[in-house]
Amino acid sequence: MSLDRRDALRLGATAAATAAVSFPLGGPATASPGGSSDAPDHARIVAAYRVLQVGTGRVSPKRDRAVAALDEVALGYHSAMDVTRDQLWADLPTGPGSTYFPTMYYRLRTIAVDWATPGSALSARPELPGRIVTALNTLCRTQYNEHTAEIGNWYSYEIGVPYWLLQTVVALGDRLPAADRERVLRPVLRFVADPNRRTATAGLVETGANRADKALITVVSGALAGDAGRVAAGLAAVTDVAGQGAADLTKRSTEGDGYRTDGSFIQHEVVPYPGHYGLVLLSAIAALTYVTAGTAHQLPFSVREMFDQSVSDVYAPFLFAGSMMEPVRGRMLSRQGETGHDAGHQFIAAVVLLARTAAEPARSRLAGLAARWIAEGTWAPYLDVADLARFSGGLQPVGVPEVEFAEQLTPPWPGSAVPLTHRVFPQMDRMVHSTGGWSASLGVGSKRICRYESINGMNLHGWYTGDGVLYTFLPGQQGHYSDAYWPTVDATLLPGTTERDATPPPLISDPPRTTTSYAGGVRFDAQHGAHGLDFVSQDGALTARKSWFFTPDAVICLGAAVTDASGAPVRTAIENRNLGERGAGRLLVDGRPDASPLGTTRAVTGVRWLHLAGTAGYVLLDGPGRQPVTLVREDRTGSWLGIDTGANTHGTPVPCTRRYQKIVLDHGLSPADASYAYAVLPGASPAQTRRACGRWTVLANTALVQSTRLDGQLTAATFFAAGAVERVRVSGPAAMMWGRTAHGWTFTLSDPTQTQDTVRVTIDGPARRVLHADASVTVVATHPRLVVDVKAAGSFGATHTFMTG
Repeated sequence: MSLDRRDALRLGATAAATAAVSFPLGGPATASPGGSSDAPDHARIVAAYRVLQVGTGRVSPKRDRAVAALDEVALGYHSAMDVTRDQLWADLPTGPGSTYFPTMYYRLRTIAVDWATPGSALSARPELPGRIVTALNTLCRTQYNEHTAEIGNWYSYEIGVPYWLLQTVVALGDRLPAADRERVLRPVLRFVADPNRRTATAGLVETGANRADKALITVVSGALAGDAGRVAAGLAAVTDVAGQGAADLTKRSTEGDGYRTDGSFIQHEVVPYPGHYGLVLLSAIAALTYVTAGTAHQLPFSVREMFDQSVSDVYAPFLFAGSMMEPVRGRMLSRQGETGHDAGHQFIAAVVLLARTAAEPARSRLAGLAARWIAEGTWAPYLDVADLARFSGGLQPVGVPEVEFAEQLTPPWPGSAVPLTHRVFPQMDRMVHSTGGWSASLGVGSKRICRYESINGMNLHGWYTGDGVLYTFLPGQQGHYSDAYWPTVDATLLPGTTERDATPPPLISDPPRTTTSYAGGVRFDAQHGAHGLDFVSQDGALTARKSWFFTPDAVICLGAAVTDASGAPVRTAIENRNLGERGAGRLLVDGRPDASPLGTTRAVTGVRWLHLAGTAGYVLLDGPGRQPVTLVREDRTGSWLGIDTGANTHGTPVPCTRRYQKIVLDHGLSPADASYAYAVLPGASPAQTRRACGRWTVLANTALVQSTRLDGQLTAATFFAAGAVERVRVSGPAAMMWGRTAHGWTFTLSDPTQTQDTVRVTIDGPARRVLHADASVTVVATHPRLVVDVKAAGSFGATHTFMTG
C-alpha cells in the first residue's frame, strides 16, 4: 500500500529512526517529538506505540474487515460528538467523578485511531484532527487535568484514562500541536508520577498487573515528554528497583500478588487471575518489550525470557480452543466485552507480540503456539474482527494491528496436538485436566482463596462460582460459556455445586473466603488426578465433603455428609448446559428419549444413566437406592446489565434468551448426611455411556474419606482426616492416588489443607522397598509394613511421589 504526502506526515515518519532498528516480522513506523540526546530512542518508543494502535497498513481481506469493524464504531462516536459544547456526547454528562469521563476518552481514542489507520473511513477527512484536538482540550479543561481530584475509582485516573489519552496523542502525531500535547499530558504525569506507587493512596506499592500498566504508561508518556528519567523509571518498575525487588514482576513468590512458584497467578491477594490481571500484565510487558526493542532502554534478556516462559507455564494450560477458562477470570466473566474468547484473544495477541521481539528458539516456539491457538478457535475466530460496539469503553483484544501481526506469522507453522495435561495449581486452588479432546477445571474456595469476587458493580450473580463448580469444555461447544452464558444461566445451579433452593446470600465486596482449608488435589500422571473440597456455604449452615476423580474419559464426582438445617430443599447440579438459542440436543434417560415439554419439571427415579446429545453421558454410581433425578429443559432470559452495572464496564439491557438442560439430584429438605455419586463422560456417545455402568467401584463415600477404584489397578482417594482405603492408611488429611505402573507401584500424595507438617503413610501387606522417592519422602520402616513420612510443610499443596517394588 502506497502512502501519499498527507499519510506520510500523519505517520510522522523519520527515516533515521527506522533505519537504525531491525524489528523481527516487521517493525514500527516512527513519530515523536524530541530534543535531547535521547530523542532518537524516544522517537522509536512513540512510533512503536503508535503502530500498536494503528498498524502498518499491511493489506489483506482480514485486515480490511478489521478496519470496517473499527469504522462502524468510530463513525458512530464521531457523528454523535459535538465539539462546540463542553458535553461532547449527549449520553455522557460532564462533571466530576469517574463515572462517565473514561468512556469519553475511550470514544475519542477510537475516533483518533480510526483517523490514523490507513484506509479507514475517517482517514480521508482532513478536518478531523482539528475536531479531535478541540475535544481533547475540552476534556482536559473540564474532566481530567493536573488539578482534578480523584473521585470514585482510582483506576480511571491512574491507568484507564492515561492509556486512552496516550493512544489518542500518538495517533494524532504531528497534528497535535506541541503546546496542546504538553497540556494534555500534565494529568498523566501527575496521576502516574511514580509507577511504583498509587497516587490515590499514600504509601501503597503497586503490584502485579497495575504495576505493569503503570510501567508502560510511564515509559510512553516519558518518551512523549522527552523525559529520559521518566522512561528509565518506568522500565525500572518492572523489577522494582526502587523497592529492592520486593514487587518485582518477574519474581516467583509464595505470597502476595503476581506469579507464584507453582505457576499460579494471584491479584487482589486472594483471587486466581491468570485469565484477566495476569493477561493485563503479560500484555503490558509485551507492549513494553516491543516499544523499547532496539533502544538503549530495552528490557534485559533475563526479564524477557521469564515472561516468554510464563506463556506455557502460567497461561496456556487454561486456554481451550481460543477461550480462557472461566475459573481463572474472577469477576470479569460478567463483562459483556470480556467473554472467555475475548480473554483468550488477548492472550494470543500478547504471545504474537512477544514473538516479534523474541530471540530463537523462543520466537519460533511462541509463534507456533499462537498459530495453533488461532487455528483451534473456530467459534469466535481470532482474525474475524466484528461487533466492536460491545466493548463500549473496555478492552478490544483484537484490532487492525493484531490482525496484521498474526497474519505475519508465516510461513504457516506446523500444528501440534493438544498436550495431555493434569495440572494442579495449589497456590490458587485451581486445577486443569486436558485429554486432548475435552478439558475440565474446577472453581473452589478455601481459607486461602476467595469463593468469588464481586466489586465495582460486577459479577452480580457470582454467589456460588467458588463452591465446587465443574466446568467442562468440549470441542463441539466452543462457545458454551461465551454465548451469553452468565447473563442467562440459573446461577444457583452451577454444575457440580451443592446448594439450597433458596434466595442466594448477599454479595460481599471484600472477596469472601471460606472457613475451611481443605481445597486441593494430587496429580498421578498426565491423565489422572484427584481433587477434594471441604465445602461450607457462605452462611456456614450447609456443609458437604466433595471430591472429583479425573480420568482420560470421565470425571467421577462424589459427595458425602451433605447437611443443612435451614429447612430449604438442597440439591446438587449434575448438569446445567447452555444449548444455545432454541437448542435441541436430545436427552436420553436409560436409553429412552425424554419427551417432557419445554419448561416443565420431571422427577425420575431409579436412573442408571443419562445422555445429552453433543455434550456428555452421566452415570449414577450409588446403587439401587439412588435419589431422584430432576430434569428441566427451559428457556432463560437475562441481560448483561443484569450481572454487570459497573460505571465503566456495564453491559447492555438487551435481553438474551438461551435454552438450558438441567440434570439435578434432590437431597430433600434439611438433609442430614446425604450423599451422591455420579460420573460425567464429556463427549461420550450413548453406547459408551451405557457401557460405563458398573465400570467404577466406589470404595468409600463418607465424611472422612471418598475413594474410587478407577480403570486398571489405580485407586484415588481424598482423606478429610486420618483414615484408610484398601491397604493404604494416612495420619491426616490428604489427597492420594496409587497404582501399578511400568516401574512398579507409584504413590502420589498432597496436603490440600496446606497446614500439616508431615503426613505418615502406612501400606499394609508384603514388605516393599522404595525404589524412588522425592526428597520430601522419608522411609520410616519397611517391615512388617511400609511406612513413609511425607514432609508437606512448605510445599503449599504440591504433589509428592514415591515408587515401590
